[in-house]
Amino acid sequence: MAGTGMFPLCLGILLVILSGIFILRIFLQGKKSQIKKEVSIQSSESSIQLILFLGAMVLATLFLNQLGYPLTSFLLLLVLLRILGIKRWGLNILISVVTAVGSYFVFVQWLSIPMPKGWVGL
Repeated sequence: MAGTGMFPLCLGILLVILSGIFILRIFLQGKKSQIKKEVSIQSSESSIQLILFLGAMVLATLFLNQLGYPLTSFLLLLVLLRILGIKRWGLNILISVVTAVGSYFVFVQWLSIPMPKGWVGL
């Protein structure tokens, strides 16, 4: 009979298998592809995005208890959408508010999972 850990175990096994296939494909392909100038420019932009993304995640983790879950999730999503390239502030704010409010109601109200309240007090 399957317990509560069966699903994560199966996902972990699947992830290990798929990662092994991916690494094997990389080694079998060797260095066939040529590196172009556009790729290196795109790569540097991607690495900047990655650093900003990780920095935003670290800051959100550090300030989660002080700011509370709703405000932190709103600000985090607002920053991440901007980093990922959505330049329209109105759309960013709309998506961030809907997601923060929706996740708050799902986790705190519906599932009764306690989240940090911070100074907002929600």
